[in-house]
Amino acid sequence: QVHLVESGGGLVQPGGSLRLSCAASGSIVRINTMGWYRQAPGKERELVATITSAGSTNYAGSMRGRVTISRDNAKNTVYLQMNSLKPEDTAVYYCNLRSYIDYNYWGQGTQVTVSS
Repeated sequence: QVHLVESGGGLVQPGGSLRLSCAASGSIVRINTMGWYRQAPGKERELVATITSAGSTNYAGSMRGRVTISRDNAKNTVYLQMNSLKPEDTAVYYCNLRSYIDYNYWGQGTQVTVSS
């Protein structure tokens, strides 16, 4: 079993920055992909960014250029640095860890609210 715990969400003004963290614990496979997704009210969950255990990154179009994903394999932790935040970035941000089929885990989510 795997447990993911997100932190770093909160209220920020438009144009501000936040750094999200997600720590994984439990039965972590060495080769995996960690990522961040978000879900706004009334919308489907969407990809923000992913990073493999080898360091390859993928960014979705919605926040490309404003976010940076990174990870510390020794700590089984993934980070999401978000800059130039907009009100439309308001959502619950979820951490994901996946590898082979049936190895797919989600965190409980952390709220990010961008408002003046």
